[in-house]
Amino acid sequence: MTVVVRTEDGCRLWADQAGAGPPLAFCHGGPGLWDYLDPVARLFEADARTIRWDQRGCGRSQRCEPYTIARFVADLDAVREQLGGPRVALLGHSWGAHLALRYAIAHPERVSHLIYVSGTGIDPDRGWHPHYERNLRLRLGAHLDRWAALGARARTPAEEREWAVLQWSADFADPDTALRHAEAMATPWLGVNRDCNRAVNAEVKRELRESDLAARCRTLDLPVLIVDGAEDIRPRWGVNSLHQALPNCARVSLAGAGHLPWVEDAEGFRRAVATYLTPPHGSDQARDPVRG
Repeated sequence: MTVVVRTEDGCRLWADQAGAGPPLAFCHGGPGLWDYLDPVARLFEADARTIRWDQRGCGRSQRCEPYTIARFVADLDAVREQLGGPRVALLGHSWGAHLALRYAIAHPERVSHLIYVSGTGIDPDRGWHPHYERNLRLRLGAHLDRWAALGARARTPAEEREWAVLQWSADFADPDTALRHAEAMATPWLGVNRDCNRAVNAEVKRELRESDLAARCRTLDLPVLIVDGAEDIRPRWGVNSLHQALPNCARVSLAGAGHLPWVEDAEGFRRAVATYLTPPHGSDQARDPVRG
């Protein structure tokens, strides 16, 4: 069911909820993209009430500045309050994993579990982006020249979608199906908010340099599950410092999967998350999957 969440500053956020059970809210990646996590939500609709939303300025939500981490955290709190109730489990992917982490740090009493999927960590010293750029070019293979040509000039809306599909294809491990998966992610095409992307990415970089997120993570005493695709072109060592800082953290790596691990290993992803969210019989604590 599609609904509208209105923030306290009047911004209208597109949201969707389905299923029944404990609330599980999702944070999509980007920044500047729209919610593409419907396939993930469908994996859990039998056991959870899933809540998806487009971040402000993105997709079907109102274009309404400012685009800041604090503002996005406040927006997520409005989604939680109006749709989720006092306490929700959070699943964030890529940039959305960082947003979910920041929300949990700000409001730990409002989060039951945190699932951190394909994030890039909190290490300010070992930058992951040069490794990502190198791996991206290697993974693009025969599509590299077209991707580079499109990236070097202003693009029409159709070319913007083509460029994104080519870049996103590198996020999948299997080259035979990568373009098909990227096309599916870009359908429907809702456009990328470049202003949002630039502003939030710049703030994340500043935050990692100037604030001690590791110290704040060490005080976060709630269950956290880190899920990675082993073939993600973003180096997985970037997440090690986060894993080490969290006091109640497990980590699962899915072989043969890339940046969107639920696409290439849906059952492995579903099992890892469901096991973590479901307490064992007679216990209030979540089960702990194999630690990485």
